[in-house]
Amino acid sequence: MHVVSRQQNKSRPDRVAPLAVLPVFFDLTGKRVIAIGGSEAATWKIELLAAAGAHVQVLAPIDQWCDDLIALAESGASAGTISLVDCQWSPSDLSGAALAVADIEGDAEALAFVEAARDAAVPYNVIDRPEFCQFQFGTIVNRSPVVVGISTAGAAPILGQAVRRRIETLLPATLSAWAQLARQVRASVMDRLEAGPQRRAFWERLVDRAFGDAAPTPMDGDIDAIAAAPPLGRVTLVGAGPGDADLLTIKAVRALQSADVILFDDLVSPDVLELARREAKRMLVGKRAARESCRQEDINEMMLTLARQGKHVVRLKSGDPMIFGRAGEEIDMLEGHGIAVGVVPGVTAALALASRLGISLTHRDHAQSVRFVTGHSRKGVLPDTLNWVGLADPATTSVYYMSRRTLPEIVSQLRAQGMGLGTPAIIAGNVGRADEQVWRGTIGEAVAAVEAFPLSAPTIFAVGDALRQRTSAAAIAVSA
Repeated sequence: MHVVSRQQNKSRPDRVAPLAVLPVFFDLTGKRVIAIGGSEAATWKIELLAAAGAHVQVLAPIDQWCDDLIALAESGASAGTISLVDCQWSPSDLSGAALAVADIEGDAEALAFVEAARDAAVPYNVIDRPEFCQFQFGTIVNRSPVVVGISTAGAAPILGQAVRRRIETLLPATLSAWAQLARQVRASVMDRLEAGPQRRAFWERLVDRAFGDAAPTPMDGDIDAIAAAPPLGRVTLVGAGPGDADLLTIKAVRALQSADVILFDDLVSPDVLELARREAKRMLVGKRAARESCRQEDINEMMLTLARQGKHVVRLKSGDPMIFGRAGEEIDMLEGHGIAVGVVPGVTAALALASRLGISLTHRDHAQSVRFVTGHSRKGVLPDTLNWVGLADPATTSVYYMSRRTLPEIVSQLRAQGMGLGTPAIIAGNVGRADEQVWRGTIGEAVAAVEAFPLSAPTIFAVGDALRQRTSAAAIAVSA
């Protein structure tokens, strides 16, 4: 016999990093489980065990049964059974059990329980006493038959709950129905579809639809029809927001997780891309001031070609795709060629800046409307169709996008229409990113101030009386 030790094979990289615990899922359907104690903490574990199909026998004196436990036993569990036994536990009770759980405070009794469980070869857990546990209950996300277990090895349960909340947002409630459908058709798929590309294509289509918003229909179980149908490509225009990944909508994250190809703007942050499906191909198609750009016609052709190949294409745009994002042109082109298009909104830069500074753009004491205005036309200068009379109204908060180069002319036009030099103004570049740059002052000072902003930075210029808010030292701090 030849034994290879770890020391003899150090040069080989680890395929799996060290695990604090091994995630294992018990099939408890129809199995007998012992639960000792009748507290609220024990009740939650009892309900969990019964939901997994176990026959849970609860051993505790009747005066220790909490109201929640009694109500649970009377109403019945969602699966399995729960029986309450008015008694003190003994080591013989553990014989033949699949698992044993106990709510015990004293060390001596806990140790006796552990020894009894070991003698009976029963996995054991003393609630909230990791030193007396052979297995642990993790935080779960329940989309049964899809069940996600999360463990911090007892180190930080609150962190585990936070992770669960993140995962909950990614998994639609309808995923359970899709998983049940997959279980129902699995045997037929294995029997009727050839292993390899045909079978893989079927499962990929089912999984792709499973992460949408709709529950499965009878047609989704028609194996022959789905296998014979050509793959249907589609495009989703997704707003990536100003840069902070935490500002993404749940629907945006789901789109990124189901994408085959992602065409992303130069301004999309790496943190946002990090949330995308690992297998998705990423293609930079950015357009940015003072840099070489990808032509819109080329982007349109890429989306069309990829969608015709049956791929789910995510066109990832900074901010909101429907605000100065050329979404209208892309939608018209794709729908004109019969490609399905969806849109997921994002947080646009003006709203991100307002939230960042704690400013209401339509504060009723200062402004009755807000306008988002393009700072340049197709030719790179101010559009000649702007209504400067309306824009010069200080009771309207105006936010000029892409205005780094044209800001001096904007100020000149506003002054020509009678706007006072003391009208509050804000210049902001790279809103929501680590290198965010914000200046506050008046339009009379803005022309000189904008010189401190790089030409390549996406810059917005906000003007109006509503911006007078929060100018005291107590205001939210901004970077100069």
